[in-house]
Amino acid sequence: MHPCLSCGACCTMYRVAFHWMESDRATPDGVPSELTETLDAHRLCMRGTRAPPIRCIALDAEIGVRSRCSIHPQRPGVCREVDASWEFGRASEQCDKARLAHGLPLLTAADWRWRDDADNDGEHPDDHDRTPPTPRLPPVAA
Repeated sequence: MHPCLSCGACCTMYRVAFHWMESDRATPDGVPSELTETLDAHRLCMRGTRAPPIRCIALDAEIGVRSRCSIHPQRPGVCREVDASWEFGRASEQCDKARLAHGLPLLTAADWRWRDDADNDGEHPDDHDRTPPTPRLPPVAA
């Protein structure tokens, strides 16, 4: 089972801000506008994430037990960019910070072995018809 389905911690840690063009008012099948609030002239945020205590309105979860995003296919791009640690071969600072804040163990490469046998679809190793992103290089100190 995908580790995110028993976590949900990231949805209680970060403001989910995105450009208003991602909402269903501007984009078919976009983020449902009734679940958002205006952040500034160009950005919306998911209700429940503007200020502490943070809990995204789209989160249906008991943190660390079960979790699902009630708008998963329509979630904002910023949510799509948060990787679970080691899902694509590297740690995720956002994932690690959220899991630690909830007393959950950090994910390791071993948490992804469940899909090794199913990894038979060539360029789509996550089994969701989505090619993993090119790894980002870490920031270089000046």
